[in-house]
Amino acid sequence: MTPRRRIVAALLWLGGWLPAAAQTDGATRRSGFDAMSASLQAMQRDDAQNPGMLSVADGEALWRGAPAPGGRACADCHGDARQSLRGVAARYPDWDAIDRRPVNLAQRINLCRTRNQAAPAWPPESPELLSLEAYVAHQSRGLPLQPSAKPELAPARAQGRELFAQRFGQLNLACALCHDALAGRRLAGNPIPQGHVNGYPTYRLEWQALGSLRRRIRNCMTGVRAEPFAEGSAEMAALELYLAQRSAGLLVETPAVRP
Repeated sequence: MTPRRRIVAALLWLGGWLPAAAQTDGATRRSGFDAMSASLQAMQRDDAQNPGMLSVADGEALWRGAPAPGGRACADCHGDARQSLRGVAARYPDWDAIDRRPVNLAQRINLCRTRNQAAPAWPPESPELLSLEAYVAHQSRGLPLQPSAKPELAPARAQGRELFAQRFGQLNLACALCHDALAGRRLAGNPIPQGHVNGYPTYRLEWQALGSLRRRIRNCMTGVRAEPFAEGSAEMAALELYLAQRSAGLLVETPAVRP
């Protein structure tokens, strides 16, 4: 039996007893950065080598520029992002009082565009949205994730916790099977991380591009042969909320680099 098949077999066996409440605690949470090779860690540390910093630079230009002639730029309302946005990204996803739903940072940016800048929303995973999201999140680099404690978020966060432990797809696997039960082991020679979200948007070498947490979730669901959650769905929002809580206390690394 190949190493990959042995791991999959172990995952299937573990699926029978994994507790629904499985979660890494504050004392054992480890960023995916810790599992990377020294060369990849050096790439992330050095802003001159980190490929995600190109998107951060693009995001800064978008921050300062108006989306339309005569319109308002982000900087016109929020000023110097290095001061006004310090710590903001560490609190997302958060509750939107107007739409009465949880929103992630990219959704907040699009809401600001449509409500305050008379500009159309950017498509999910578009270079512009990812770049501005990365620029905003970068202002919180080095600060601990402190998810919003607004009580309105509690039901969705609880749903996300259940989804994290729920088995999906033809392989009948759950997020928790890899990222809780087998974290620290290897799958086909690659380390299995705890799956924390403190570096998004993240530059992944396998993508050769910056990508969002939503893209990573969809990739994982496709990998277990499940139908991915739709962009903007309640399930995706719930899982993002729980993952942020699960990663609380880890330092923001955006833009992180991952294999």
